[in-house]
Amino acid sequence: MLLATFLDLSGSTAVLVGGGRVAARRSRVLLQAGLQVRVVSPTFAPEVRAQDVELMEREYRTGDLDGAALVVACTDNPEVNDRVADDARRLGLLVNHSGDAARGTFRFPATVERGGVQLALTTGTELPMLAQALRERLEAALPEQLPLERWSQQRDAALRLDPAQRQPALDRLREDIRRTVGVRA
Repeated sequence: MLLATFLDLSGSTAVLVGGGRVAARRSRVLLQAGLQVRVVSPTFAPEVRAQDVELMEREYRTGDLDGAALVVACTDNPEVNDRVADDARRLGLLVNHSGDAARGTFRFPATVERGGVQLALTTGTELPMLAQALRERLEAALPEQLPLERWSQQRDAALRLDPAQRQPALDRLREDIRRTVGVRA
């Protein structure tokens, strides 16, 4: 089983080894999360070149992972990907191996962001098509907007109440949330 978590790595450095379509997708996600992205590859897809990333136009070398918080091995060469993953693991870095997920320490989940809520899911069986289909279903089920600020204020106010009033206030909030997201009582 994998540990499901959300990480705040904003401002950290991610190193991607490989410059193709996978690197373009992964770098886009990492940039959106606020990471600085360095891409090491002898060639780059136009989608990679178009992004705000540091390009190192050459083969991967030991030492390219220095200063990284996480690493993505996404070349079309399994031996290079294995070497990158092994180097990253030795350094204690989070690493995603695009060709063999079991050789990495993290996976990129399918994600849904809607109404201020972010959901992430993985199948655990390396079936990205299933994760994508489930993501689409969840996205369709989530309301466009959710009153997160109001609900947070109600929760905070309820937690300040005396115990006799606290639980009924939290129960009302729970029912409001369930009704808004379409969960039956």
